[in-house]
Formats: sequence, C-alpha cells, structure tokens
Amino acid sequence: MNIFSGVIVSIKVSGNISLITIDVNNIFFKTMVIETPAAAAWLKMDSRINVIFKETEVIIGKGLKHLVSLQNKVPGKIIDIQKGELMSKIIVDTAVGNIVAVVSLDAVLQLDLQVGETVSAMIKTNEIMISQ
Repeated sequence: MNIFSGVIVSIKVSGNISLITIDVNNIFFKTMVIETPAAAAWLKMDSRINVIFKETEVIIGKGLKHLVSLQNKVPGKIIDIQKGELMSKIIVDTAVGNIVAVVSLDAVLQLDLQVGETVSAMIKTNEIMISQ
C-alpha cells in the first residue's frame, strides 16, 4: 500500500458524498467518500489524514503532460524497476515520497520505461482511501 500523511484543504458536499482535497507536501490528492462533515466529526478542514491507495491502482504515464480525466497526478522519477514474467514493480521518487506501482510487463516494455526517467504516477479519485 502507498500511504501518505496530509491535511484536508477542501471539502465539497453533494447529498451524502464529499469530494475531499488533501495537501501532501504541496501535492493535492482528491478522493470521494460516502460521508459528510455533518455526519463524521473527523471530516473537517485542516484535519490530518492519511491518503492510501494500492500499488495496482497507480497508472504510470511518461512525461508530465497527460490529457486525461484523472485528477491525481504526481510527477517524479523512476528509481527502480523490478521486471517479472507478467507484472513489474515500479518505484517513483516524488515530492510526497516514493510511490510504488505494479503494472504489466507489457506496459513497461510498450512505454520503454527506464530508471531515471520522468513520469507521472496517476490515481483515480475513487481509488484513494483515507484514514485518520
């Protein structure tokens, strides 16, 4: 699991769903939860919170510009690639810390990913979990 500590900087509510923005070392992660500040005392501005997402939920993109709908984009440099027969583990050094991604070997080969290369680690908003 990728786990980073941050601070809630924005909460938008619609019905029973909240869109939360969390600042982790000036990188902003967005997530949606089925909870509201009215019902959950921990869900408030300036609260410390952990951002959590699985290695398999990280999408790797080459370069820094990607025209995609993903809101959570973290730039960094690849510091390690461990290639397996089917899957590969990629470690990306970022401003929030090392992000670990597990992607197919075919994707690593198709993108020609190399250690030292600049990439973006991207995570869908609905794949980010939070905890106190």
